[in-house]
Amino acid sequence: MKVTMAMAIRVFLLLLVSFYSIPSFAIYEDQVGLMDWHQQYIGKVKQAVFHTQKAGRKRVVVSTEENAIASLDLRRGDIFWRHVLGSGDVIDELDIGFGKYVFSLSTGGSILRAWNLPDGQMVWESYLQGSVSSKSILCIPSSLKYGKDNIILVFGMGSLHAVSSIDGEVIWRKDLVAESLEIKQVLQPHGSDVVYAIGFVGSEFVTYEINARSGEVLKRTSKTFPGGFSGELSYVSNDMLVALDTTGSTIISIRFGDGQISFHQTAISDLIENFSGMASIFPSKLTSMVALKFNSVIVFVRVTGFGELEVVEKIDSPAAISDPLSVSEGQQAFAVVQNGESKISITVKQANDWSSGNLLKETIVMDQQRGNVEKVFINSYIRTDRSYGFRALIVMEDHSLLLLQQGEIVWSRDDGLASILDMTTSELPVEKEGVSVAKVEHSLLEWLKGHLLKLKGTLMLATPEEVVAIQGMRLKSSQKNKMTRDHNGFRKLLIVLTRAGKIFALHTGDGRVVWSLLLPAFKKSEACPNPTGLNLYQWQVPHHHALDENPSVLVVGSCGGSEAPGVLSFVDTYTGKELDSLTLGHSIDHIIPLPVTDSTEQRLHLLLDRKGHAFLYPRTPEALKLCQVELPNIYWYLIEADKDIIRGHTLRKTCNFEGADEYCFDTRELWSIVFPSDSEKIVATATRNLNEVVHTQAKVVDHDAMYKYLSKNMIFVATVSPKGAGEIGSATPEESSLVVYLIDTITGRILHRVSHHAAQAPVHAVFSENWVIYHYFNLRAHRYEMSVIEIYDQSRAENKDIWKLILGKHDLSSPISSYSRPEVMVKSQSYYFTHSVKTMAVSSTAKGITSKQILIGTIGDQVLALDKRFLDPRRTPNPTPAEREEGLIPLTDALPIIPQSFVTHSLLVEGLRGIVTIPTKLESTSLVFSYGVDLFFTRIAPSRIYDSLTEDFSYALLLLTIVALIAAIFVTWVMSEKKELNEKWR
Repeated sequence: MKVTMAMAIRVFLLLLVSFYSIPSFAIYEDQVGLMDWHQQYIGKVKQAVFHTQKAGRKRVVVSTEENAIASLDLRRGDIFWRHVLGSGDVIDELDIGFGKYVFSLSTGGSILRAWNLPDGQMVWESYLQGSVSSKSILCIPSSLKYGKDNIILVFGMGSLHAVSSIDGEVIWRKDLVAESLEIKQVLQPHGSDVVYAIGFVGSEFVTYEINARSGEVLKRTSKTFPGGFSGELSYVSNDMLVALDTTGSTIISIRFGDGQISFHQTAISDLIENFSGMASIFPSKLTSMVALKFNSVIVFVRVTGFGELEVVEKIDSPAAISDPLSVSEGQQAFAVVQNGESKISITVKQANDWSSGNLLKETIVMDQQRGNVEKVFINSYIRTDRSYGFRALIVMEDHSLLLLQQGEIVWSRDDGLASILDMTTSELPVEKEGVSVAKVEHSLLEWLKGHLLKLKGTLMLATPEEVVAIQGMRLKSSQKNKMTRDHNGFRKLLIVLTRAGKIFALHTGDGRVVWSLLLPAFKKSEACPNPTGLNLYQWQVPHHHALDENPSVLVVGSCGGSEAPGVLSFVDTYTGKELDSLTLGHSIDHIIPLPVTDSTEQRLHLLLDRKGHAFLYPRTPEALKLCQVELPNIYWYLIEADKDIIRGHTLRKTCNFEGADEYCFDTRELWSIVFPSDSEKIVATATRNLNEVVHTQAKVVDHDAMYKYLSKNMIFVATVSPKGAGEIGSATPEESSLVVYLIDTITGRILHRVSHHAAQAPVHAVFSENWVIYHYFNLRAHRYEMSVIEIYDQSRAENKDIWKLILGKHDLSSPISSYSRPEVMVKSQSYYFTHSVKTMAVSSTAKGITSKQILIGTIGDQVLALDKRFLDPRRTPNPTPAEREEGLIPLTDALPIIPQSFVTHSLLVEGLRGIVTIPTKLESTSLVFSYGVDLFFTRIAPSRIYDSLTEDFSYALLLLTIVALIAAIFVTWVMSEKKELNEKWR
């Protein structure tokens, strides 16, 4: 009977082990949102059209600088539907027509699309022909028809088109580029069959009268104005326009009706006292009025007759003006939003009658971190007392979107996060005793209910409501949203820099914004008219003083072009406060973080200007002393992609030009590689992550050790023939080839070169340890390919002799110099790949022990995790038993795409631009952050979680199993004793 008891124990142990060791390649439905989060954005709004006429859902349709078209709920700001077009498909015009369609004009006026307003489905798409690029104009007449079909007028690619609203067919086309005519306006007076195309040819003003139904040119009229024209035309009445001369100091009234053109000049100085500078026409569509802007001043000028102008109002503070809105027959209203220090004032005026007072005037408290108002769009509604009320959609300087109504902010969206330029991470504060203590108090009944729910979820017996309850319990108990560090290193801050010059700190737990800061140094001003953020760097990362000092980041930017002075900003990552800012006396062309920190744990940086000088920051005597010690070991390279040149540089002594300080160094060119421009063009480069950790320098191959070539000074460069740099299919296989190089950046020595014939760009690459993987298109096979190159150090082959190691004849820790010519061996292999690629990254862990995964951003805006073992160059069709024991996968011509390997599951990261991996303290796990128009964050375990229990581990089921095992042991023991007693009685 003892054998029976032992067998029972073995059976239960086998069941227990098999239950908890079932491999899982995907997540369950109730696990979504536990380890990942997904946020959707649209970007900075360029145009907005309200749709509130019918009862039901009130919405606003917008187009953005991220080439997105979206329909938003006016009550909450949620996205009804959204389409993100390609990066080259820039949206020029947007409008709603005939109450059911959204029309978008994009790509320089060459693509017109019709979208179904309720659900966003594309109804039709029309490609418009043309020969030159020109201004894009979309005009939707309400009364112009071709038979029973409504006509849409589109000017783009130098031609005027009449397009059917039913199927997008081009009814007629008129080419207007023969005279280099620059069309500024396309007008269709209400109830008329005549279309006016108006523009300039140098100093000549030209109007075309075109039959809207047939496209026939009825009349062409022109007249020369000696002073010439500049800027835009402002349409003020049916037969009158207003323009500015080339000096921007004279207003030109233009009458073009009855086939005659007349000009009238009015000097702006005669209307406005103390006028100076050059004026421009504010892009508004006010009737009988024009808005002029000069020196941040906006002046409204009423046009009472031909050449009769009067100033009605002058606004000295920064302001935004909306397009006019028809509120009743013959009455128009528009909004003016003025910026204050901590508030904004919105005023709605009657465009036709300013003397009757304002229709609305409100003051709203505004967060200073949003900056000034840049754009405003208004919409009207009828109040209960039958009077008109107004709501305003405003776009702020930080690219956020807000809806204002009745003096309050109804909702807001942080759409600046759709334009991330750079990112880094920051650790959270250390949890101090007595400060943050987790207190969880549950009654026994609630505890039992919770575990019963989890058990039902594990057995897939839970209802949808119970699945939601389980997910809420896990989110509450996981403590992933605490603002302190965790022992696994999962909780961090993602510090991101957006195109608006704003920094956001996102919590990795749920993606919420912990703090945000619109950098004062990057706000528009007279001294810095066009500030741009360049990069984000870790400035101070305290380890020894983690309890006393906060980490900080360095934001590097510029005030405009390449020659403009640079701007530095230092930001505390815990509080989000700007510690200091500097406007430099030199430009910034390149930034080199040095692997050296001072006593305060601030990292040293070299800032290179356009003149070849290097400036050291921080500017302290200690930093200067450290830099002088490291001076002989500081090398860098610069890639001039437009000239197809790579140059290597090093530092010399301090600068010797006039006014130079001791923190300035001259640079010296060490080497250069010039690729012949007629045969090779640089299309891609890749380098190793300087912070990458390599677990072992050797790799065992066929029971033999091969040493990895682990130089951090190696760069991957890909070049293609000039014809191969275009779009796929633009070159024949004989005209295109891809050449890849592995180059040592200290000496400029080419370590390896390989050529791929009939290959074409785009090329994407990722570099890690001693291998590089790159993706390109094969023109002969008409398929994408991925190739891998692994490089090994043959000069250390003698280190494999165990007797020399025992006798101390060689030293593995001896330094290796880049100037000693390395003996390298290269292994490579190519595979077919079914997806087009936007970006690539590689997983990273704390110790480098875990297997690597290649994270691929596909053309479908998803992230695919591909095991590095599939890209092993040693794969063969029939591996030997030793290779199979090693884990080598048999060779196939194509790389497998496993649906469960998509890190983003079924979600899309629209407009995917970058993937960043972050190691954690847990060696098996890596954090992945992917960004584009959307944001997505998750955890991955390339070798599965082997060093901890998962968060969804069922402790209740384990407890029940142990209890059942103990009960089984007790029962079998009792049965054994009874049987033994019965045998003794026989």
